Amino acid sequence: MRKIRKGDKVRVTSGKDKGRTGTVLKVLTKPQRPESGIWVVVEGINIKKEHVKPNPQREQPGGIIPREVAMPACKVALLDPTTNKPSRVGVRTLSDGKKVRYFKSSNEVVDV
Repeated sequence: MRKIRKGDKVRVTSGKDKGRTGTVLKVLTKPQRPESGIWVVVEGINIKKEHVKPNPQREQPGGIIPREVAMPACKVALLDPTTNKPSRVGVRTLSDGKKVRYFKSSNEVVDV
């Protein structure tokens, strides 16, 4: 079970965007290279400028387009909605056998 999923509200803990918050758009893994870990694309964070050639067949103009780029998942932390602070996340098994994520600081369940 992944500790960070698509749609989660996260805060960046290190790097040039430290302290900024955003929503996870995509979670990426590389099964052929498990040592590379899990990467996430966060809305409005880690913006790079991409130079694009025009494509008349798709009616796509050329130019410099800002785009979100993936960053390692270890550089983001899930936001606890009760305290609005980043918190570590753990996985716990409920009595009915269902696995859920919980915040380690407040001991509250993330998914119900």
